[in-house]
Amino acid sequence: MTRALFFVASLALPLAGQAQTIPQFQDRSDALPAQIYAGGWEHYVGGGLAVFDCNGDGLQEIFAAGGAIPASLMLNRSGQGGALRFEPGPLPMITGVTGAYPLDIDSDGTLDLAVLRVGENLLLKGMGDCRFEVANDAWGFDGGDRWTTAFAAGWEGNNDRPTLFFGNYVNRDDPNGPFEACDSNELHRPAVHGWDKTPLSPGFCTLSALISKGARGVQSLRLSNDRHYYVKGGYEQVYDLQNNRFLDESDGWERVSLWGMGIAERDINGDAVPDVMLTSMGDQLLQFGHPGGTYEAAPFDIGTYAHRPHLGDDGRASTGWAADWGDLDNDGRVDLFIAKGNVEQMPNNAARDPNNLLQQKPDGTFREVSIAAGVASFAKSRGAHLVDFNGDGRLDLVVVNRDSPMELYENVTPSGNWLDVSLTQPGVNPRGVGAVVEIATEGATQVQEITVGGSHGSGKAVPLHFGLGATETARVRVTWPDGTQTDWVGIDRLNRWVQLAR
Repeated sequence: MTRALFFVASLALPLAGQAQTIPQFQDRSDALPAQIYAGGWEHYVGGGLAVFDCNGDGLQEIFAAGGAIPASLMLNRSGQGGALRFEPGPLPMITGVTGAYPLDIDSDGTLDLAVLRVGENLLLKGMGDCRFEVANDAWGFDGGDRWTTAFAAGWEGNNDRPTLFFGNYVNRDDPNGPFEACDSNELHRPAVHGWDKTPLSPGFCTLSALISKGARGVQSLRLSNDRHYYVKGGYEQVYDLQNNRFLDESDGWERVSLWGMGIAERDINGDAVPDVMLTSMGDQLLQFGHPGGTYEAAPFDIGTYAHRPHLGDDGRASTGWAADWGDLDNDGRVDLFIAKGNVEQMPNNAARDPNNLLQQKPDGTFREVSIAAGVASFAKSRGAHLVDFNGDGRLDLVVVNRDSPMELYENVTPSGNWLDVSLTQPGVNPRGVGAVVEIATEGATQVQEITVGGSHGSGKAVPLHFGLGATETARVRVTWPDGTQTDWVGIDRLNRWVQLAR
């Protein structure tokens, strides 16, 4: 049985009778505490951030990696519908951080943090009121001493703790490296005390990972790998968590090699099968998912490849990092942000490489609008998220940059109706990681899965956001992680946050 709890938030303006407009953002970067991502070659990659509510006020905080600089916690003081504003929060001094992902590891109702590092990875237990303490020893977690650049998590079967995946980059101990010296990855599965760690080989310098049902429809681990260091013989991977093996050609898995940086998964064409954006040095590869687990590269003229800078005269290849899907104008069509920036001084790639904001048009193709929207930064961007920071129903943008201050943009777009959905269930996995939420309106159904992973070093635990255009009613259905499916629940008042309780 599912019951719905409704919370009213600020109203938005419908799009009825209007032509498609370009999303509009205002630069609020000065509302953030000072933070950059910096360091030597081990911090050329990474630079992620975690977004989550750590004090229960309904507004999302930011944990930002710093590399050689200590990570920082930023408390959201924007207020409902107010101007974006953050202030420094309490945090142990932690350096070497490449990224972070929020999840409720011990199912106590308070979000914890998995912190990726060059060195020992850390699990930070949330103590409430945005306080954290290192829990590696208390939870029996072996954080190792690798160069970790990817993370994903999910609950398997009846386990009372999540399975944790840590993706490692170049093996720093290999004297013949760095080329063709990719490290093994690690799968941590719950044990009597803590987790048992199993190496996953071969590793191909993983920079992003995601545990989701994907196009296969069953919980799987997808890895995006960096060809720059595996050089040859490597490819993108999917690991079958049920049968403990990597998929191959016999499973219909096509081996694709690219300079993989980030993963962003979402059904963008309304066929109820998740599609995947894979960022890279060069083409940003969008793959359309098909039932049964196969994928097909999107046609070039869809407008998502974003293979060269769209601003300036640098014609060399672009470098994509974090990617995030989100409906920026709440018209019912999902848009895409891609963080861009040269690794450091890669001569074959653009030195000035502006971020992309790709707006989906009514015909399903995309147009570049970052310049007109006001977010076409030339900084060396890394991690990023589209998140509603002030509860007004419009997705804002936060970006971590290498060697430059973080950026924050407030979405001020006149937009359509919207619905934010979060889940709660008793006992283990209270936030329903692995659940699938469907929103049906007249003539369209949108689907999202609650996952932990993806992007590039950047995780978020926020309500699922659905733009609904001019529609005034909707229905919602949940398939819980154990496969139990609810009946459709009608919602006749939109522009709010809906919590569905099992």
